[in-house]
Amino acid sequence: MVSAGDFKNGLTVEIEGNIYQILDFQHVKPGKGAAFVRTKLKNIINGGVVEKTFRPTEKFETAHIDRKDMQYLYSDGDLYNFMDMETFDQLAVNADVVGDSLKFVKENDTVKVISHQGNVFAIEPPITVELRVTETEPGVKGDTATGATKPAIVETGAQIMVPLFVNQDDVLKIDTRTGEYLSRV
Repeated sequence: MVSAGDFKNGLTVEIEGNIYQILDFQHVKPGKGAAFVRTKLKNIINGGVVEKTFRPTEKFETAHIDRKDMQYLYSDGDLYNFMDMETFDQLAVNADVVGDSLKFVKENDTVKVISHQGNVFAIEPPITVELRVTETEPGVKGDTATGATKPAIVETGAQIMVPLFVNQDDVLKIDTRTGEYLSRV
């Protein structure tokens, strides 16, 4: 049990039968009246964000979230298949749950499968990945405007913006959280 006065960013709690992650919180002590805690909560199952206020003494059950390293095997229509690298058990996850999280992940890469009481609700890719550019326009010599970018398609099929000097078959380091080019490898 955790009281609203002890909330921290990233904490997961069960409120009214739903599992929420605390995105932001603020202790408010008005000049008149009792103090309260204003929070911004994300429902981890459906992704909706709500704002709620609580008395600092209200208590909530903490929700245990499992993060397990699994290997992404392949996609089969609307199902994405993962393998537990310790037990070799396979797990099929619906495309609705996966969303865009595998946009920069190749087959056989390791991802974190996030679940609550055995129900998978999110896939977390590695923070950075190295991918080969499969398609981009060649850079034009002398076209060196500061910060200029061009679109490039990487081997997973995702499109990112890269600097003009990046060529086809270059291997890039990409931040999966923002989809930004970091460097050539």
